[in-house]
Amino acid sequence: NQKAMHSENSQGEKSQHAEEATFYMNCRAAYLTVLKSSLENIKSKEQLSLVLQQAGRNPSHKTINKYWTSQTTSLNFDDFCAILKKEKPATKSELLEAFGKIDTDKAGYISHDELYRILTTRGDKMTWEEVTTITKQTDFNCSGKLDYNKFCELYLSTSEQCCKAARDRLEVDPRMRQQQFGNQTENSSEGGKSVPKPSPRNSSKSDHKLPKGDSRAPSRPSSAASGKASTSTTVTVGSSSSRSTKLIIEPDTMKEWQCAQSKGCFYLEEDGEIISHKYRLHLPQRSAVCITIKPLNIPQVEGKSCRWLSVDTALFILKENENQENLQLVSFTELQNKEMFGWKGELGSGVYWLLPFTTGCRLRKVKSQITGEAKLVWRDEDGELALTKEFRAALLDIFEMIDLDGNGLLSLEEYNFFELRTSGEKCDQEAWAVCKENFEMKKNELTRQGFMDLNLMEANDRDGDPWDLWVTLLSLGYNKALEMTEACPFVIDVCAERCKPRMKAVSLEAGGSQLSRAVCRAVVQKGEAKVLDGSENIIIHTYRSGSRITSVIENKSENKVIIHVNNEQSKNCLNNRGLTVFAVEVAPKSMMVSQHAMALNEQEEWIYSCVHSLV
Repeated sequence: NQKAMHSENSQGEKSQHAEEATFYMNCRAAYLTVLKSSLENIKSKEQLSLVLQQAGRNPSHKTINKYWTSQTTSLNFDDFCAILKKEKPATKSELLEAFGKIDTDKAGYISHDELYRILTTRGDKMTWEEVTTITKQTDFNCSGKLDYNKFCELYLSTSEQCCKAARDRLEVDPRMRQQQFGNQTENSSEGGKSVPKPSPRNSSKSDHKLPKGDSRAPSRPSSAASGKASTSTTVTVGSSSSRSTKLIIEPDTMKEWQCAQSKGCFYLEEDGEIISHKYRLHLPQRSAVCITIKPLNIPQVEGKSCRWLSVDTALFILKENENQENLQLVSFTELQNKEMFGWKGELGSGVYWLLPFTTGCRLRKVKSQITGEAKLVWRDEDGELALTKEFRAALLDIFEMIDLDGNGLLSLEEYNFFELRTSGEKCDQEAWAVCKENFEMKKNELTRQGFMDLNLMEANDRDGDPWDLWVTLLSLGYNKALEMTEACPFVIDVCAERCKPRMKAVSLEAGGSQLSRAVCRAVVQKGEAKVLDGSENIIIHTYRSGSRITSVIENKSENKVIIHVNNEQSKNCLNNRGLTVFAVEVAPKSMMVSQHAMALNEQEEWIYSCVHSLV
């Protein structure tokens, strides 16, 4: 049995590596069809659109604008690969579903008049001439109608032909084939394998050691790029059951401390980005402080698991000086007690920002088999609509999540965070007054029953059609089986010895550059540094905080560098990028996160073994 399991795991790993190799080959093929080298950057929206089309995508203006903002000046190959991972090519079933919403009679055809009306007035509006080009194609048009099933087939085959043509060009052009970037190096033309160099020298910070008990090996996988500046880091971490935890809170010594609490949530966006609430903390005077964050444990019905409880959480504490843009990193929650992370120390009076963070190792897009769609509403004997038991349970959980102060009521401010997430709009005072007339409120705040009735009214407005209800649920991280798989609610506690702390959620957005800088600075301050052998201006900083490991690449040189990252020797380990082998570009005089890593199975020992090589 053990041999069979080992064989299955080995086959699984080979399959994963094969998929990654194919993915990067397709990325390279598409990229090099438009640009001369994988080291050359995409310089315009038009180039981005063209290179995505060569990869079999059909990006809308909205998609292009999502990745090419007013601040964007260029995108590199690594950015392009990341976009392709997020923007999956449309499937036939998705295309047919979209056409099916227009073809309400399910005849399999759409009249040209209807097609003109929709394509020239909705979404990325097309011109009359562009639509005419489609309707003139005899392959899928007949008697003034579009056969959308044939159209979908031709669309998909054309898309695949684009990809194949790009791959064929890569195969026959020796110059293009040598553009190895983002995956693995090829063997020499003689067929021999690359020979690894001796272990690179280490340059460690004497006053910043990784936790005791971590074992380090100078080994370097044979698949790493040979003859290039590189460094290897290996950390072996025991299972969670064998690790001792540091107690963050000692209740006996903190009984008299004053506390503030707020809930919040990490939400996973369609493109894989993670957004969360951000908080403003005010301390009226200097005090000893304890700050903790942990996943929110919402009691579940028997048989349902809280998947989000395994998601790692952290808080970065930044001091506000003259303005919000000028934030200084104070510290972060590096102590761990089971699923709770915390920090204890002394803070001066003033305003601080608390930025929640999760690595994305566990909160990520996953493909799961869902046997059937949960029912949200039903009709009683009198024909009246009612919410199902399962949907009511989900709504109670949602209420618990969005009731940030935990008082059992929703203020207009709390409700607006919910509205912004689910509809993108806010509820003003006038609309709130209308809510007050129709739904149960206490002290101008919405009760649980009022929240239930509001959702029932939404179902009644669409005569039982659950479409809008599903939009709400999906935006809050639920799947069609009413399981919360793409969100992680959390709770933050701030306790101060000598004053009353005041904490308030101020926004719901991505961490942005402030959070990225804070993560990099924390790793550089606390982690172990290794200089790339043969390139003293490139430093890899590695830091283990509790159950996670983060590596940061620091580029002190005047030129941009491309670093090849290889995790093939890691065991029982997953990272936030979802790739075993990848490449990143680091701008001159800057630093960036290479990757975050965690155990795949926390009950077993895991090994983080990574080689960073200069391309």
